[in-house]
Amino acid sequence: MGCERRAPWARERGAGPPWERWPARPGRLPWASALAVAAFQQAGSYYAAFSQPGRTPLDSFARVLLTAGPAFLLLRHRHPVAAVFGTCLAAALYLGGGYPYGPVFLSVAVSCFTAVVAGHRRAVWSAVGLLWAGHLLIAHWLYRWLPPRGDGAAAWGAEWAPAAWAVALVAAAEFARVRREQWAQARAERAAAEQRRAGEERLRIARELHDVLAHSISVINVQAGVGLALIDTHPEQARAALTTIKAASKEALGEVRQVLDTLRTPGDAPRSPAPGLGRLQELIRQAAGAGLDVRVTTEGPRTDLPPGADLAAFRIVQEALTNIVRHSGSRTADVRLHYGPDALELTVDDAGPALSGTVSGGGNGLVGMRERAAALGGTAEAGARPDGGFRVRARLPLRGRRGPQGERGGTGAR
Repeated sequence: MGCERRAPWARERGAGPPWERWPARPGRLPWASALAVAAFQQAGSYYAAFSQPGRTPLDSFARVLLTAGPAFLLLRHRHPVAAVFGTCLAAALYLGGGYPYGPVFLSVAVSCFTAVVAGHRRAVWSAVGLLWAGHLLIAHWLYRWLPPRGDGAAAWGAEWAPAAWAVALVAAAEFARVRREQWAQARAERAAAEQRRAGEERLRIARELHDVLAHSISVINVQAGVGLALIDTHPEQARAALTTIKAASKEALGEVRQVLDTLRTPGDAPRSPAPGLGRLQELIRQAAGAGLDVRVTTEGPRTDLPPGADLAAFRIVQEALTNIVRHSGSRTADVRLHYGPDALELTVDDAGPALSGTVSGGGNGLVGMRERAAALGGTAEAGARPDGGFRVRARLPLRGRRGPQGERGGTGAR
């Protein structure tokens, strides 16, 4: 396989366990580690020869083989399978030459470890199995024709040591591979969670901006039409319309600025409290400025709402009133707030009829209502009434409420 198999741990330099950090630079060969292994094998084999006088002395061919194994390590990241078989071949030729046992197997261990971590366990088992089989042939049969002269067969009991060494090496590499996959999976899950949170935040901001701008611009549009119609005949009424436009645009700018501030400093608290039913009277005054008479009825003991439910209730009423201003021929609206033991039920009705050319029930605002309610575990519905009007109904759970608020939380009957 190619070098793409190592990409998962090469993309994040310095992150994760050590085996996930190499190579730090995918475009470079691992010269430093290969040279270190070559130096260790050359020096270690030189000193090992002093304690094994019966073996073939190290010659030029032995030095080449001790260098060939580390040379194959240069390929271990880009071509791990070729590196494994190359180092095993160099080690087998070294054993066949009857040279002293020593650290010649270090390059084999490094290449096998890297290949298993990269997922090539079958190739590693095959190469290590062939090396061990070659060692058995040399030690128990081919020794008669291979150097050194007069060498005898090896004891069968000694063969378990290299087998145990190979199994331990591959087991350690398997453990490293599993850990690398766990780290990669954890990183992927964190990235997916961050992307999901970012998407939810974008959706929340889009809903906030839509609700703020749709309501305020609807009021401004209605009042601008009134002002244009009355500027010549009734300038005082036109002045009142312009005053309403100024107030609505100022409030819209303030709320948009608050939403944008959360983007610039996501960890900071907002400078002003989020809208809630405590500001319902402001909403009613704005609707009145657009020519809509709103009657509010409150049922049940009023309670403090959780912040999310309070904001959702305000925005749902705001969107419902905005739709009446834009799409309904009715100039009255009825808002009913029913505080139950475990949920707030709110209903917004208008008598209709719908203005010609308008479409109700499919806009982004109504979708936003449903999303706000669903995010809290509640429901929101909107549709035509049998008598020709239009109704918005929502149910918001009151989980986490703080208890009675007295007369502070509602508007009372109007």
